[in-house]
Amino acid sequence: MEFKFGGSETNQRTVLGHPSGLFVLFFTEMWERFSYYGMRALLVLFLVASILDEGWGWERADALVLYAWYTGLVYITPILGGLIADKITGYRKAVVIGALLMTLGHASMALEVAADAFFFLGLGLLIIGNGMFKPNISSMVGQLYKGQGKEKDAGYTIFYMGINAGAFLGILLCGYIGEKVGWHWGFGLAGIFMFFGMLQFYFAQKIFGRIGLSPQGTKDFDAIEESVEDTKEDIEEVMDDAKKSKITRDRLIVIGVLAFFTIFFWWAFEQAGGSMTIFAADYTDRVLVDDGAMIFKIFNTLLTVVPMLIITWVLAMLFKQTFAKYSLSNILLGTSFVIIWGIVIWMLYREFVADAAEVPASWFGILNSFFIIAFAPLFSKVWQSRYNPTGPVKFAIGLILLGLGFGILAYGSMAIPLGAKTASVSMIFLILAYLFHTLGELCVSPVGLSYVSKLAPLKLVGLMFGVWFVANFIANFAAGITGSFMDPILEEKGLTFFFLIFTLIPIGAGIIMLILNKTLVRMMHGVR
Repeated sequence: MEFKFGGSETNQRTVLGHPSGLFVLFFTEMWERFSYYGMRALLVLFLVASILDEGWGWERADALVLYAWYTGLVYITPILGGLIADKITGYRKAVVIGALLMTLGHASMALEVAADAFFFLGLGLLIIGNGMFKPNISSMVGQLYKGQGKEKDAGYTIFYMGINAGAFLGILLCGYIGEKVGWHWGFGLAGIFMFFGMLQFYFAQKIFGRIGLSPQGTKDFDAIEESVEDTKEDIEEVMDDAKKSKITRDRLIVIGVLAFFTIFFWWAFEQAGGSMTIFAADYTDRVLVDDGAMIFKIFNTLLTVVPMLIITWVLAMLFKQTFAKYSLSNILLGTSFVIIWGIVIWMLYREFVADAAEVPASWFGILNSFFIIAFAPLFSKVWQSRYNPTGPVKFAIGLILLGLGFGILAYGSMAIPLGAKTASVSMIFLILAYLFHTLGELCVSPVGLSYVSKLAPLKLVGLMFGVWFVANFIANFAAGITGSFMDPILEEKGLTFFFLIFTLIPIGAGIIMLILNKTLVRMMHGVR
């Protein structure tokens, strides 16, 4: 019997027109992103919080340097994790191993009150676990589909929504509990749901059939291997000729240029978890009273409950298709949602009965996910219309929008005196900054990896993705290091000058990309 999708017979049952296994991966990835972004939202805030506030009382510069190493290294380890899965473990075991390591990492960080060593051990486990988890779960998504057309693209779009749902809930709930209840509770909460994600994946993995098993000895792999061996010499000969051709050389140069300019984008964008978080905590008026407080409470409730209802509805559809076969996995997933709903109701009730509303500093991070969900359909329609710009122009627009977002923060910081440790700037500046940054991300994010896969020769795709990950490592590491100069610049030049750095450099890079547009398009030799 010929199946439409890869995987088992149960996987042929669809949810929203896609194989059920996609949503097993959707929820696994959602909990992983919940844990990652939930911890990331708290990291710098915890490090710079005073001892009286149960933090470590670090200097901002030191906290941002650690942030640089952490966010940088999570882009290097996936190169090794993908290699290990390809050669030894297979994707499924790699995902389980990575999830287990990250669960242990969060548990270790939750014990930071006992000893500093647990905290750093936790960070190390998170970095290694992310490397095993991240590239391999994404690879499994692609293998669910037998074709390369729009159906697979739509599947990845749904998977991407799982990423944003997890980031949204992680920042919202871990951030709230970490700031309002206790840092170790926030770190621990992130680990709880990573654990649930691991278990629900483990007990449902047979839905994938032979997808993601260890490469040695599987029927799928043997068939592919035999086919590859039959044509290996021909492919190598063609690729050796291609390497020498001007077309391939030009396309590789384009990948290099895009990778170089993506560094400028993420270098500025990743201030979100560093200097922008500090700006939210220390320089933003986050206390609302009277009508302002009520408006925020209503908005925050809708912002939280509506996505939760949508995700729960998807969960119910998955239950309908898979419960009979994978009941334990479904029960574990359902339990995690019961806990989440309980935390959400508790949080919203706690805020509504309070006289005033104090917005957590970490709350602003959820705006990125919210704006992506709100504006992604619009951007998708534009990219499919006759107004769809070229890749380099999209990059340029994204860089310029990002710079304008920091320009808004620079303007909002003008009244902050030199060397000031606190201020009460209106939160509208941060909200608008996140809006412009997200609009910029929607221009850049869909372009980079897509062009790598289209422009790179078959034998060099893996290497070029490695180059892309290295570019992201440089960007994230540089973001934290640059952010660590926030206080010296504040002392001598002011906070406006600091944010103008992230205004002018991305805008300048965007203008250069516009100038290079025709040249780069020509060097793509027909690839769009």
